This record gives sequence, C-alpha cells and structure tokens, in this order.
Amino acid sequence: MNAEPNARPSLTVPPIPAVLLSIVSVQGGAAVAKILFPALGPAGMSGMRITLSAAVLFAVLRPSLARLTRAQWVAVIPYGLTLGAMNLSFYLALERIPLGLGVTLEFMGPLALAVFGSRWALDFLWALLAGAGIVLLAPWRGGAESLDLLGVVLALGAGAFWAGYIVLGGRVSRVFDGGQGVAVGMLFATLVVLPVALAGGVVSRLTPPLFAAGFAVALLSSALPFTLEMMALRVLPSRTFGILMSLEPAAAAIAGLLFLREQLSALQWLAVLFVSAASAGSALTASRVPRPVET
Repeated sequence: MNAEPNARPSLTVPPIPAVLLSIVSVQGGAAVAKILFPALGPAGMSGMRITLSAAVLFAVLRPSLARLTRAQWVAVIPYGLTLGAMNLSFYLALERIPLGLGVTLEFMGPLALAVFGSRWALDFLWALLAGAGIVLLAPWRGGAESLDLLGVVLALGAGAFWAGYIVLGGRVSRVFDGGQGVAVGMLFATLVVLPVALAGGVVSRLTPPLFAAGFAVALLSSALPFTLEMMALRVLPSRTFGILMSLEPAAAAIAGLLFLREQLSALQWLAVLFVSAASAGSALTASRVPRPVET
C-alpha cells in the first residue's frame, strides 16, 4: 500500500528527509504511471508494476518456496492477493479521478483502521474531520466539479484493501524473516493483476521505451520508497512516521498539479487538508500502524 531489503550503511539518509523523499518518490511514480495510461491502460500499468517489482524482489532476496511452512502459506497468500487488488483498484480509480483526490480517498482505509482500533475518545474527532473531507468530495453536486462516482468507489475500495493489507502484513511479518514475506506475497499479487493486464492486451502494446518507463514506475513506487521508509523506521517513532505520512494526500495533489495538470477546486483542496489533518491527529493520539509501501 502497506519483507524489505535492508538498507546498507553507505546509503543511509537522515530519517525525516528519508520519509519526505519516499513520499515524493511514491507520488512521482503514481504520476508517471498515470501518464502511461493512454499507452498501457491502468490494468496494464498495474500488471507491469507488480510483475516487475516481484521479479526484482525474487532476484534480490531469492526466497525458497519449497521451505515455506503451512503457517507462512496461510499468512502470505491473502496478503499477496490483497496487495494486488489494492494496486489494481487504485490505478483503475486514477483513470477517472485526479491523483490527489484518489490518494485522499484511499487514505480513508488506514485512517479508519487506526481510528476504530483506538481507545482514544479524541480519535472520533479525527473521524468526523475525515468524514467532512469525504462529504466535500462526494460526487452528488453535479456540474463540472463533480467527481466520477465509479472512480470514488474504486479509490475507497483501494483504501479498504489497504487497511486489510496492513492487518495481513502484520501477520506476515510475524512468520517471515526479513524481506521474504513481501517477495512471496508479490507472487500472489501478480495472480490478481497479470490476468487482467494480459486480457487488456498489454503485451501487444508494449515497446522497449514503455517497458523502461514501467520499470521506472516499479522502482519509484516500490523499491526506492520502501528502502527509505525502512531507514527512517529504524530511528523514528511510529507516531512521528505516521504524522509525516499524513502529508501524502497533499503531496499527491501537488504531483497531479505539476505533472498531470490536474486542477483541484478550493473545496477539493480543503478536503485534502481535512483528511491529512485527521491522519496527523490520529497519529498523535494513537499508535498508528505505518503504511507498508507497495512493492
């Protein structure tokens, strides 16, 4: 969303810049992916990202499938399937709604998980604030500023998968060492996205430049931010990490504006602010579970 290669000392980045650079990388990768939609389609782009990420992880980590225990299979299969569904739903949403709003709506999944899993009464205030943001984005107003309803549903669905990914990722981390869980999970994620991508004819449209661009998306959206976040989490408390990650909807909106020329209305920017503030507030009042980066 949501197993990881260890960072080498020579590549160490200070924790807060590492998180900020991770956010820029993820949203930059999403913007590049959307630029490629006319050529490859959202399903094709999702298939390329997941498949190439899986190939890189298997090449680097070399997990042994034959040595997996029953408990590991039980944990990793739903984890991988959820990861694939999350990525596919999000890319399908981005075809219909701006990047910044897609990320804002997707953030409702982990935010709801943090709020409703907390015993802090103040978290219900953050839930109301996030709900106000959703009301501002609701596509019931009509007119030029109305959002595509299916795009909204897909983005919220991606958020629900993201919440499930966090829960399942916690189980995977308890039965796998290092990056093995994510590497194996990516194999099952491809079972979700690759058939859809192949059915859409991605292979016939693929060219060497498009393949290179797809590989860049996989690196920007997965390998680089994941490594940076693991560096940061070695030093930063999870609460601080969660507060920094609350900048992601705003970063996505800025990336959409700069790279995709996606203009948001004043109310839509306010909705992004509300959801980001709710996320930061939740991180302050509860032990928020950090987002594992999609790989």
